[in-house]
Amino acid sequence: MKTIYSYLTFNGNCREAMTFYKNCLGGDLNFQTVGESSLSATMPVKMKDCIVHAVLTNKEFVLMGSDMVSESGLLKGNAVSLVLNCTSEKEIKACYKKLSQGGEQTHPLENTFWNALFGGLTDKYGNTWMLNYYRE
Repeated sequence: MKTIYSYLTFNGNCREAMTFYKNCLGGDLNFQTVGESSLSATMPVKMKDCIVHAVLTNKEFVLMGSDMVSESGLLKGNAVSLVLNCTSEKEIKACYKKLSQGGEQTHPLENTFWNALFGGLTDKYGNTWMLNYYRE
């Protein structure tokens, strides 16, 4: 089966955001900065601490991110959401509470017609999350 990973672009706060997600979701987090990469020689010195690539992994998901913004700039929108499928009611409630800190709870956790506990939020970095727990 093919796997799709989410890749988030930040504007200088990738390290902060990915660390926040690690604290909320757990997993192993690795960073590569501009200064540690082959880009170092061609990029302005002020960018040496910017994140070229970050990856947060555990057995359930991979979430990637970067501070490398295209020349058109960073445009936040609602075209992409991160879907977090949880394994218990306790887990979904804890993740919803943590991820929404400093953000906006756009859809409170509620029971749905598809037999799930579901909710939505926009985190403090402007990323949209949908959390889902299928009831047995």
